[in-house]
Parts: sequence; structure tokens; C-alpha cells
Amino acid sequence: MESSIDNIVETKKDTNVASKGKSLYLKCAGCHGQNGEMKALGKSQVIKGWDKDKVLNALVGYKEGTYGAAMKGVMIAQVSSLSKEDLEVLSEYIASF
Repeated sequence: MESSIDNIVETKKDTNVASKGKSLYLKCAGCHGQNGEMKALGKSQVIKGWDKDKVLNALVGYKEGTYGAAMKGVMIAQVSSLSKEDLEVLSEYIASF
């Protein structure tokens, strides 16, 4: 049985994850739109509506150089400095659109 303290800690953790996701997404918003509603530079897929796994697979694929078409070079540069945790948090945030 969870205590009130456990609930507060979990809520705080969720808030921190959402805040970090939003912060990470700021770098993406210029091309993808505030809520993932735009094709980046008119070439990518619209990412709004993607689930977390689809987003994460794409981001990891870009980082590894195994995913992407027209925007592959741009995206490799965008995700190269992100950690696995960053990719997870960013994926969760994008999936919330």
C-alpha cells in the first residue's frame, strides 16, 4: 500500500520528467512545432500522435545512424549529445502530444 509520501515522491518525479522533457523538446520545436504538428523543414513525418516506443525507436535509430531518410543528417546532429535517459524522457514528452 502506497503512503502519501510515496505519492508525493512519485508526483514530484513525474513533474521533473515532464519538465526535463519540455526543456529537451525546445531544441526540436523550431522544426517540429510546439506540439509536433509540423513536418520538419517540410520533409519529415509529423510526430504528433506517435507513441513513446515509436518516438524512442526513431531517436535511437538516428543516434545510431540506422534510421531516417531526408532528415537523417540533421537529426544525427540533434541527438548525438543526448543520453539514453534523455532519449527516454524526450520520447515520453513527445508521446504526450
